[in-house]
Amino acid sequence: MPAARTVTPDGDVILLVSGESAAARAAAHAQDDDLTAVIEITDVAPVSVPHRIRGRAWLAGWLTHVRGDDRAACAALLAERRPVGELLGLHGRPSFVMLRLEVGEISVDDLWGAEHVDPEELATVEPDPMVNHETELLQHLAAAHRDRIADLCALLGPRESAGTTAVPLALDRLGLRVRFTGDGGSSFDARFDFPAPVRDVCDLRRAMHTLFAAAGHR
Repeated sequence: MPAARTVTPDGDVILLVSGESAAARAAAHAQDDDLTAVIEITDVAPVSVPHRIRGRAWLAGWLTHVRGDDRAACAALLAERRPVGELLGLHGRPSFVMLRLEVGEISVDDLWGAEHVDPEELATVEPDPMVNHETELLQHLAAAHRDRIADLCALLGPRESAGTTAVPLALDRLGLRVRFTGDGGSSFDARFDFPAPVRDVCDLRRAMHTLFAAAGHR
């Protein structure tokens, strides 16, 4: 598993891996399209809920070492995610190396369905503003506001909610997804869209208040 990863402005994926890893050894002498590789990314819900895997993505392409003048630029990109100077041996002998995956194909299978993604989109996509807060916020909602999350079922129209548990499953700038599970173990997901995309945690608080207020008036 990479210690860190990031995406370059050109859409390549930069991976920080142990110099002793199989990937690093295989890529040591690879040139251009010599070595093909697939990265599988699994998205697991940060709360206790049936069927916790929210999605998987597969990125296939060509793997090489990051060399020469590219090392400094790629290290700077990785450093935006986590400190990497010590791992890269900037203060001594390197224990980790950087690999580049030139992406040729992307497949995604998640809560919205399965589809192929144009690799060029990887270079232009922006992270969701909630990505760094989602885990903490979902865990807080599940621990401290589960009754209010369950009240959102009122927004779904006529539906039997007795004995149903509700757990917040996913959160992004556009809305909240909740998994409702009945006594018999059957479950369904419901998506609650915000009135407008949220830009930060302050926006999110207002959006959640609006959702809870709407559910309370049903």
